[in-house]
Amino acid sequence: MFDAARYSRADRVLFERSGALRPSPADPTLRILSRLADHSVLWMGCAAVGIAVGGTPRRAVVRGLLSVAGASALANGVLKPLLPRRRPPARVEPHFRRRNVPMPTSSSFPSGHAASAAAFVTGVALESPATAAVVAPLAAAVAYSRVHTGVHWPTDVLVGAAAGAAVALGTRRWWAVRVDEPAVAGTAVEAPALPTGRGLLVVVNPGSGTDESDHEDLRAALPEARIVTLPTGDDLAAELDRLITEHHPVALGVDGGDGTVVAVAAAAVAAGLPLAVFPGGTLNHFARDAGAAEPGDTIRAVAGGHAVRIDLGRVTVPDTPGNGTGTGDGGTEYTFVNTASLGGYPDSVRLRERWEPRIGKWPAAAAAMTRVLATASPLTVRIDGTEMALWLLFVGNGRYTPTDRVPMSRPALTGGTLDLRYLRADRRWSRLRLLTAVATGSLDRSPTYTQRNVAAVSVRIEGPPVALATDGEVVTDGTVFEFRSAPAALTLYRLPDPS
Repeated sequence: MFDAARYSRADRVLFERSGALRPSPADPTLRILSRLADHSVLWMGCAAVGIAVGGTPRRAVVRGLLSVAGASALANGVLKPLLPRRRPPARVEPHFRRRNVPMPTSSSFPSGHAASAAAFVTGVALESPATAAVVAPLAAAVAYSRVHTGVHWPTDVLVGAAAGAAVALGTRRWWAVRVDEPAVAGTAVEAPALPTGRGLLVVVNPGSGTDESDHEDLRAALPEARIVTLPTGDDLAAELDRLITEHHPVALGVDGGDGTVVAVAAAAVAAGLPLAVFPGGTLNHFARDAGAAEPGDTIRAVAGGHAVRIDLGRVTVPDTPGNGTGTGDGGTEYTFVNTASLGGYPDSVRLRERWEPRIGKWPAAAAAMTRVLATASPLTVRIDGTEMALWLLFVGNGRYTPTDRVPMSRPALTGGTLDLRYLRADRRWSRLRLLTAVATGSLDRSPTYTQRNVAAVSVRIEGPPVALATDGEVVTDGTVFEFRSAPAALTLYRLPDPS
């Protein structure tokens, strides 16, 4: 049974023991940390560092900041008004005067600083335990500093920390934690072993943010590989065909982002060549899933001739007047290694590309998506002959998880499967129901959301042509789209999985 008097006595004992500690060099540090954590300034600074580092730390600090927002709202907006408690009495002992920070006027219970600190470090830990290990001492120091400086009871801090951690853990319900393990690939196959890189043609996209030092490492490891920088503004497919015809490689390599990877992958399949992927883009989704997140892994696979077969996604857009792509009876086929989509996302990509030169990529992406969601009109479509209205259609190459939330991970790149998802606009209050389902993690139970695995799907737009995006790039407009999986279409250099 809960004994309030007992816990109150324990609170006072711990508080007094903290106050009785002799002055130390830690006192000003704890006071500074406590003040820096006001309004989560400290956590925003940590997040800025993580975003600059990129990769997994970037994803981790973004989750950490979202956790802080939720924890702060819970602690300061809900629990403090509902469970008011007096702050500890003003202390006159010299030890406390030396540590003093301004006494807040809000309720003492629970500690908002401790809630935010625990939320940030827990959110970061979900994505990157190594990054969390760096910030955990800061979080612990901030939480303790609230008792040490005399502005909170110990139980205020403990309950606040528990609430913050719970909020961070709860983010998994609507934002799944990405699994960074490579996707399962197909059967292992033989590929040319190129220990010095002789016969390997590597094409580099300078616009993908690749660092020149990476090229130097590649040249040092595979000194006989031919590394060619793609010119900007040219027809990429035609340039790849020219390079293959000119150099007669026995294998292709690509150093760039997903947009470059898919173009080189299509060229490799057409030429019957194995592909080596070196991550050189901003996000490198395909490289991570393909087991090529580290350039050294790909280098070793090329040197040893280790390769696997993986699936690709393909979409055919018939060349008809209605599609706006020609007047013939054939069609244009596009390859995708990650995803293809119709609806709001392609429109946001076009807006992002228009605004990016003025305000930068990430602000442009956020502004573009906000604009599209606010102004989007439903698409009337027929999916395999069934008519419906949609906000967005997503087609993934391979199975993505989770199936009931925003897809974050891809467990397999084999099996001849497309991951088909769409958001329906022909349900009452569809926008509100969709937003509520996403916010509450109940998307799988919402009638506005459908997910299924298919080998192929036909989509016909009942109206004017719409944009098709593949792997983050708008490639064409059309009214008819035939999606299909191409099983084991690409030979990819990849180290054998540990047995």
